[in-house]
Amino acid sequence: MPFLSSKQLGQYEDCGYVAPIDILSSEEAVRIREEIEYIENKWPDELSGIGRNNIHFISPVFDQLTHHRKILDAVEDIIGQNILVGGTTLFIKEPDKNAFVSWHQDAKYIGFEPHNWVTAWLAITDSNEENGCMRMWSGTHKEKIKEHKDTFDQDNLLTRGQAVQNVPIKKTAPNVLRAGQMSLHHPLIVHGSGPNKSKDRRIGFVIQSYIGANVEQVIGKVYVQQARGVDPFKYHEHTKRTIKLMNGDDVDLRNKANDELSKIFYHKAGKKGKY
Repeated sequence: MPFLSSKQLGQYEDCGYVAPIDILSSEEAVRIREEIEYIENKWPDELSGIGRNNIHFISPVFDQLTHHRKILDAVEDIIGQNILVGGTTLFIKEPDKNAFVSWHQDAKYIGFEPHNWVTAWLAITDSNEENGCMRMWSGTHKEKIKEHKDTFDQDNLLTRGQAVQNVPIKKTAPNVLRAGQMSLHHPLIVHGSGPNKSKDRRIGFVIQSYIGANVEQVIGKVYVQQARGVDPFKYHEHTKRTIKLMNGDDVDLRNKANDELSKIFYHKAGKKGKY
């Protein structure tokens, strides 16, 4: 029986994203935030820069979240029952800073083909227009990949500051989520987000991405986990799940995975950014 309603599935098909989807209670979301801030306090450099990627390899809390039944049930309705975890990212916007995410399509630089994959964006804190929630340009998932300009803007949270030009803002819609709610979006939908103008952090945990077993990495290598079903294609190297926070072997794996991810994101780029 589908987890997503027919209305939600229709929204994804028509608009390129579906939201909100209830996943965690507010108390559970607080505990996830506490895990982030515990790691930041005890290991100050581990989640900065490229370290924001693949936290599920070093934290059992995020490992369990990545394999959460409700999330996987929703993802299965989109890409089918053979689900691999292709990577995770923390997007944290500090209060009263200029950090933003330029208009872009996930499929532009990530190298997953075919596009039988989906990005899950889970709000760890409330995500709204004041603190810089995502905005979605509905329907653009039905079009081809658009031209992006690499800006390397220091305030841009994307690796290359990649940006689609001349996006009609009035045609975009805010993706407002309460802490514990999730959105799913298509690899080709154009989306972005503005600065956090509130007095608190805006924290999003992004599984980028859940990929079908038939999806290859055409410009690099990723380390995957079997989240559900089977992997008859064997395109990727599978890894074990962590059971201890900051275990040495798991940290080494996370670092290797992030090195490979960096090669993918900066493929054919003239230089590298801080992420």
